[in-house]
Amino acid sequence: MNRSRRPEWLQKKISPAAHREMDQLLEDLRLHTVCREAHCPNISECYGNNQATFLILGTLCTRLCSFCNVTKRVPLPADPGEPRRVAEAIRKLQLRHVVITSPTRDDLADGGAGLYAETVHEIRSAAPATTVELLIPDFQGSRESLATVVSSRPDILGHNLETVPRLYSIREGAEYRRSLQVLRLIGELDSAVRSKSGLMLGMGEREEEVIEVFADLLAAGCSYLSIGQYLAPSKRHYPVQEYLPPEVFDRYRERALAMGFRHVESGPYVRSSYLAERYGRE
Repeated sequence: MNRSRRPEWLQKKISPAAHREMDQLLEDLRLHTVCREAHCPNISECYGNNQATFLILGTLCTRLCSFCNVTKRVPLPADPGEPRRVAEAIRKLQLRHVVITSPTRDDLADGGAGLYAETVHEIRSAAPATTVELLIPDFQGSRESLATVVSSRPDILGHNLETVPRLYSIREGAEYRRSLQVLRLIGELDSAVRSKSGLMLGMGEREEEVIEVFADLLAAGCSYLSIGQYLAPSKRHYPVQEYLPPEVFDRYRERALAMGFRHVESGPYVRSSYLAERYGRE
């Protein structure tokens, strides 16, 4: 397949007019979303439905992943008022479910774990009916940082493997086994917190490698899985190797469910936080 042109099933349009109100609220509260920072193709759909994935701890990342559009530079200090503003936005939007994530902050002693926990506490106070999902970095494998986050009792705690072990050079600074250990530790620290992970396909992985990752995730106690098509943010990023048709994603979903995952979203436009409110309904 010609990698220079997206196939017909990957022609979703972005309509800024559909989310002016959301844009204004985020500007007023000085908040960021991964939807905008990562140039997510689902932004108009999600913003239009009052859904957003809040990006805390700034917009600058200390890692150099070659697939991600988040800016790589030395970050600014964490903003202690950010958790309260995130909670205020969630209350105003009356969100039923919210996803909170961040860039990787290797410059912080706890990797930002304390601010994650404070954000959960503020949300519980301002919007107690909202279910909370966190999508965290690996905290460089720190059990103490992970315990801080787990103790805040999010409803779902996610950490993405992103791709198969052979291709981990695209995740500079990350380690496949360390990421698996993060997911394993979640269950050890609190068995009531469901863990979740995500994969991007079309990066050059082989089917048998994907199935092996499914098995590794299940062995680590992972309950939920998202599977989507990798789309390079620009020509400077890691190039797409293959556009997989929707039926391939359907097949992966059925295989993952048969292997034991509790819920799987799989499709060309699926992202970690896309349709996130569907997880945990079983």
